Amino acid sequence: MSLLLATLLTGLVLIALGLPLLLNSAGYAAILKAFPRSAAAANVVFPVAAVWFLYNIANLGAADLIIPKPYMFAAFALIAVLSMIYMREFLAVRGLAALVLVAAMPLLDSAYMKYELTQRLLMVTAVYAAIAVAIWLGAQPWRLRDWIAWVCAQPGRSRGVGGALTGYGLVLAVVAFTY
Repeated sequence: MSLLLATLLTGLVLIALGLPLLLNSAGYAAILKAFPRSAAAANVVFPVAAVWFLYNIANLGAADLIIPKPYMFAAFALIAVLSMIYMREFLAVRGLAALVLVAAMPLLDSAYMKYELTQRLLMVTAVYAAIAVAIWLGAQPWRLRDWIAWVCAQPGRSRGVGGALTGYGLVLAVVAFTY
């Protein structure tokens, strides 16, 4: 993935997340409030993250392996299937956290060793912040529900968060074309 595409995608995702909050969309707030416990969202987000993760395992090199690849692949596939069956509580949040973590690698790889392009740090900062939040939410997924409730409790909060996300997304979208 090119640095232009990685930065542009990151900016567009931030805009897509922030603009409805900035516009104080009641429908978007309802979707956000339902997301953490949504079975439909879990049935989409978690399998996508699991398949992407399993794809990464299938493409590991010999130097990356402690356990033989077929055993590791089978173990993680079994964990994913069992999670879908027995661990439904906040599975959408855990799936989103896993999706953020697997999506971070190609984004960060696009900026690797490009020290002459200091504006890449705007995208890298957003990705590392998303990684930190994803790790935290993977361990404590109910925090997303609480945070969404807090943001949606007052229109000023949702507009502020939406404005920050949209503004940063617009900055990234513009910066993407400066490489």
